[in-house]
Amino acid sequence: MSKKPLAVVTGGAGFIGSHMVDRLLEEGYRVHVIDSLVGGREANLGHHHKDQDLVLDRRDIRKLTPDDSLMKGADAVFHFAGIGDIVPSIEQPLEYMSANVQGTVHVLESARYAGVRKFVYAASSSCYGLASVPTKEDHAINPQYPYALSKYLGEVATFHWHKVYRLPVNVIRIFNAYGTRSRTSGAYGAVFGVFLRQKLANLPFTVVGDGTQKRDFLYVTDVARAFFLAGTTELTGQVWNLGGGNPQTVNRLVELLDGDVVHIPKRPGEPDCTWADIEKIRKDLGWSPQVPFEEGVRRIFDNIEYWRDAPLWSPETIEEATKTWFEYLGTR
Repeated sequence: MSKKPLAVVTGGAGFIGSHMVDRLLEEGYRVHVIDSLVGGREANLGHHHKDQDLVLDRRDIRKLTPDDSLMKGADAVFHFAGIGDIVPSIEQPLEYMSANVQGTVHVLESARYAGVRKFVYAASSSCYGLASVPTKEDHAINPQYPYALSKYLGEVATFHWHKVYRLPVNVIRIFNAYGTRSRTSGAYGAVFGVFLRQKLANLPFTVVGDGTQKRDFLYVTDVARAFFLAGTTELTGQVWNLGGGNPQTVNRLVELLDGDVVHIPKRPGEPDCTWADIEKIRKDLGWSPQVPFEEGVRRIFDNIEYWRDAPLWSPETIEEATKTWFEYLGTR
C-alpha cells in the first residue's frame, strides 16, 4: 500500500489554516502543522489533534531551519502563518516585518531544501490599497499600512524563491474570508468577531459609517478548496485573486444577524468596496464559490458560542483602540 502524501500547513491551528488541515486530511494526506498557538487554537484542530496522520509543532515559523525535519518528504506547503490586523501593524511595524516577511523566508528556505513539489502562499488583497473594482490581479499595488506591506513583501519573497531557486510556487490573494473558527482574541479587527460577541452580549452592532460599504466575503471552506487546487495543479508561478465575486454590504450582514445598530466614524485607508475579479482562478483551476453568503452566516450563527470569550467592543473602546489608525492614516 502506498504511503500517504505529506503536506505542511503553517498557521494550521488558526482560522483558515485549520480548515485547510480538514481538507487535506479528507483528501488522504498526512499533515504537519506548524503553529506557535499565539493566534491559533489547538481546539481548532478538533478531534484531529489525536489523529496519527496529524503532527502539531508549536514553534514560531522563524525557528524553522533550512533542513528542518518537519518539512522532510513534504509534497506541498501551505503558508498561512503570520500576524494580522491594521492597528497593531502601525504600532509594531518591526514585528510585522519580522513575522510576515522573515518568517515567510524561513518557510521558503525550508521548503526549498525539502524539494517540495508546490509552495502556496496566502497573500492579502490589502496589497491593492484603495483599489478600483472589480479588482484584477494586474491592478497597481499600493499598501496603505504596515500589515499590507508585510504581506506583499512575503509575496515578493515567494516569487523571488521561484525565480532564483526554481521553487514551484503559487500565490493566492485572499479578499474577505469569513466562517467558523475565525479569530476571537487580540486587537480590534474583523467585523464578524466584533459583531458576534456583541450579539452574545445583546449589545448593538458597531457599524462603521453608514454600513453601505461592501466586502467580498468568501466562506472559509471555499478558501481551503481553492488552496488545495493551487497546491495540486501543474500550474506554477501564478497569482490569483480569491473572493466571492459578489460583495455584500455590512448592512446586509446586520440584517442577517438581526440586532440594533450604533454608528461609529468611517476610517481612513479603508475601501468603500472590495470586490475580487475571480475570472482567472475560475479559468485556471476550475474553482468557483459554493457557499452562499446567507448559508455561511447561518453556519457561523450555529456556532456562535465559539465567540463567547472574544473581546467585547463598544464605541468608546473602539475609539481608543483605533487612535493610531486615525493619527497615521488620516493625515495624508
